[in-house]
Amino acid sequence: MGATTHGQAPYYFVPAPSKWPMVGAISMFFFMLGMSGTVNGAGYGPYALALSFAILVYMFFGWFAAVIHESEGGQYNHRVDASFRWSMSWFIFSEVMFFAAFFGALFYARVIAMPWLGDLDHKSFIWPDFSAQWPNAGPAGIVESFQTMGPFWIPTINTALLLASGVTLTIAHHALREDHRSKVIFWLGITILLGLIFLGCQAYEYMHAYADLNLKLSSGIFGSTFYMLTGFHGFHVTVGAIMLIVIWFRVRSGHFKPSHHFAFEGAAWYWHFVDVVWLGLYVVVYWL
Repeated sequence: MGATTHGQAPYYFVPAPSKWPMVGAISMFFFMLGMSGTVNGAGYGPYALALSFAILVYMFFGWFAAVIHESEGGQYNHRVDASFRWSMSWFIFSEVMFFAAFFGALFYARVIAMPWLGDLDHKSFIWPDFSAQWPNAGPAGIVESFQTMGPFWIPTINTALLLASGVTLTIAHHALREDHRSKVIFWLGITILLGLIFLGCQAYEYMHAYADLNLKLSSGIFGSTFYMLTGFHGFHVTVGAIMLIVIWFRVRSGHFKPSHHFAFEGAAWYWHFVDVVWLGLYVVVYWL
């Protein structure tokens, strides 16, 4: 790396050789082995999966600890900061495309495939009593009857929770820029609490859907798209909550400065992205 003078960050930072990419590759190998074994009923499958997740957690703790140590040690300058911002931007863009594919699948099934299968030219290829309506229950005897999930009340409550969490996170960000650390800790803690309550409500929603509405992943195209979209969103909320929890502990440890706190900003970007995705889900999945 470039020379460091008078405590200033180097002109161009080059990280030292690291074992963490290799550790991540080993984790992915055991993940592949575990998934293939699990879907084929092999006894080693779950154990290989558990080992892959254990290695992955070890990698996350070690790699991020190294990055935090470099950042707090004054190794990063505005060039590294810009690279982090570009990296996070492209990561969120990839997540946008991830959800766009799932929204696209729902759009295709509802707006294109269903009317197309219901016209006179193609209806003869479907079961005799096929009706081109959404949600489609599929042929009798294959898909069990189910009820759809409406917007009231759990989805609406969850929408309010996420919108409120976006507000509290913004307050925490402004407090950090003004160097009010106790205020940051309080409002960031409220944000995390709201996110965890959201996850709890979603878990209750799934239990209600499964037990009372008989809505399952196997409930035709409606069930598969419902759980695919809401389930992956819940996973992203979980990831975002973990990120914010790490940031909360770092704030308590005295990390970040009013003018230098991209880790906080990156986590906030991700959380706001999760909020926006939920708004789309709330309208398209629960209302339309």
